[in-house]
Amino acid sequence: MSALSKIIIASRESRLAMWQAVHVQGRLASLNPGAEVAILGMTTRGDQILDRPLAEIGGKGLFIKELEVAMQEGRAHLAVHSMKDVPMVMPEGFTLAAISARENPCDAFVSNQYAGLDDLPAGAVVGTSSLRREAVLRTGYPHLTIKSLRGNLDTRLRKLDAGEYDAIILAAAGLVRLGLKERIRAVLTPEQSLPAPGQGALGIELLAGDAAMAAVVAPLNDVETAYCVQAERAFSRALGGSCQVPLGGYAVIDGGQLWLRGFVATADGQEMATGELRGDPAEAEALGRQLAATLRAQGADAILEKLAHTG
Repeated sequence: MSALSKIIIASRESRLAMWQAVHVQGRLASLNPGAEVAILGMTTRGDQILDRPLAEIGGKGLFIKELEVAMQEGRAHLAVHSMKDVPMVMPEGFTLAAISARENPCDAFVSNQYAGLDDLPAGAVVGTSSLRREAVLRTGYPHLTIKSLRGNLDTRLRKLDAGEYDAIILAAAGLVRLGLKERIRAVLTPEQSLPAPGQGALGIELLAGDAAMAAVVAPLNDVETAYCVQAERAFSRALGGSCQVPLGGYAVIDGGQLWLRGFVATADGQEMATGELRGDPAEAEALGRQLAATLRAQGADAILEKLAHTG
């Protein structure tokens, strides 16, 4: 029996995670016509604990741990993740084997009453689960009230519709993928809200050393997206990036060069270090580290020190 007679994808069971898994399932099925491609749906700790901000309960790894155990136990061959949810340092024994072409990487403004951030009156309640978005909002819109918002996409929209929030900020990619594009009132430009590292891109995680499966998923890798995400993640990693650090990192290939922008801030938005650089896409990892060093020289260390004491 060939190694490819069956390919099992581990996935969280949220609607968005399942969309991502089904998307990859379809691509793998068309690339491997003889194989059965199945999905193993799972509920993770990150999906179960909804009453506290992610930063308080262990961060992004909570969404992928169970999927990794399934791979270790041989119940699944690969896992599909939104790259925004993947910890900056991969756990021992696992590897990111492919990063697919990016959907819209920007943040989206969603509201039933208001057309954009500038239309919100003083004291309006804006929901977000991200310290990065909170810092951006507090910097640019100090008159707004920021309230934590957890749960999957449908839960968040339901809370908005129930009137708990005047507006919420979500990743545009998730709304587009689930056919909810019409809920987007405005897409925030990177200048307004710099995306999170990896936002809008999907990653395929495998057991390290699984050469057969690495060959199977290789065609799903988009070289340009992979370089951009690599630079963003290297930047974040060099600044100790996690859910506890309000940090944005976003790269594009522009005129053959990789253009990386990044910031790190205090959660109240009072202090922020920002920077950008351009270079050879093949040097993505080094460029990410270089931008982090530039920000450190600008005072990012003091910001990180402050975060460590308040976290």
